[in-house]
Amino acid sequence: MNRYRKILVAGILDQDEQPALSRALEIAKRSTKSSDITLFCAIYDFSYEMTSMLSADERNAMRNGVVSQKEKALNALINKYQYPEHITITAKVVWHNRPYEAIIHEIFNDNYNLVVKATRQHPKLETVFFTPTDWHLLRKSPIPVLLVKQRAWPEHGNILASVHVGSENPSHLQLNDKMVDEAKYFADILNSTPHLVNAYPSTPPSIHVELPEFDAIQYKDAIRGHHLTQMKALRQQHGIPEEQTHVYEGQTEEIISEVEDELSAALVILGTTGRTGLSAIFIGNTAENTLDLLNSDILALKPDGYISPLDPNHT
Repeated sequence: MNRYRKILVAGILDQDEQPALSRALEIAKRSTKSSDITLFCAIYDFSYEMTSMLSADERNAMRNGVVSQKEKALNALINKYQYPEHITITAKVVWHNRPYEAIIHEIFNDNYNLVVKATRQHPKLETVFFTPTDWHLLRKSPIPVLLVKQRAWPEHGNILASVHVGSENPSHLQLNDKMVDEAKYFADILNSTPHLVNAYPSTPPSIHVELPEFDAIQYKDAIRGHHLTQMKALRQQHGIPEEQTHVYEGQTEEIISEVEDELSAALVILGTTGRTGLSAIFIGNTAENTLDLLNSDILALKPDGYISPLDPNHT
């Protein structure tokens, strides 16, 4: 059992520890089928573009020399890892000034199933003024993105899928099925348990002023009843026991974080449509807003039919 037989790992140059590579190996080792892992890095130094006294061929030779040197260093690092014969690991370094674009171009070049990248906490100012590579990958990668935060998965760590059962949007419903399927897959390979979580919004406090006759309690009960009914249908469809489903009132990212802590989850699965602006409030921005609140790894999935803005066949 191995749906991820070709994995692209976003490596870290000049660093001995490669958390993303370690995680990719964990996934590959749990299968008896062959797996190919590429440790991939993009490198760029503007000073090599400023050597005006050199010809274009000489500048290319200098860049190629740097790329070759870094590639040899990555291969030396790979040789320190121990892994079974059914796994192959190769290093690849490219010259590119936008790492996320280089990663996505590589995905299209070689038909990968999964991209794995180590992530970190983003300072608040950075989230306002800059868009980290993680966020670009969440929105633009055509394949699942696994963002690694921990060094090792906890033994029998639970798998948590954040579903949106209140929506009637076909793409959201299809994405729910996809997330549940992934949760069951990772639960199998980790010998753990899949859980589903759904959050529904609180009643706006101002509605009592705007509509004095509004029955907030009845409205709240109706919303909760709808989400519980839809969650029941989803869990029954996929054979998930009731005790492994969680429906709470509140902000989605806060509820996910609370349930993650309660379950000591190893992995949280989120859906992202890849859209921006108001249309991304539920799915796209939820993935991004949740990043810094979670201690576990995050697997971000796209709905079927998603087209990346960097797809060379749709430019």
